[in-house]
Amino acid sequence: MAVRVLIVDDHPAFRRSARKLLEGDGFEVIGEACDGASAIRAVDAGAPDVVLLDIALPDISGFEVAARIAGGPSKVVLTSSRAQNDLGPRLRDSDALGFIPKDRLTGDAIRALLQDAA
Repeated sequence: MAVRVLIVDDHPAFRRSARKLLEGDGFEVIGEACDGASAIRAVDAGAPDVVLLDIALPDISGFEVAARIAGGPSKVVLTSSRAQNDLGPRLRDSDALGFIPKDRLTGDAIRALLQDAA
């Protein structure tokens, strides 16, 4: 059974490329969201296995979205075009499973985070 993913990013081009990459690697992309509020609604409605969540969203931060959906069935993987070192302790202290820079996003990177959590 394929891992079900919700992609959350305010840039349509990134959502399209992430969808293509993940679907090509055997994931099932069940939806996309362009901001934090719609991401929370989509998680409540669809219960994805993984939420690929951009840190910088137009309404609320990805850190806040991760905190709001923590404890549910969905695992959060944060992503950003910023370097991991630029994100400081907020990344380490977040409710996310892990972080993958946008330019290093692969299905294997997500699978590795899921394996480490298991």
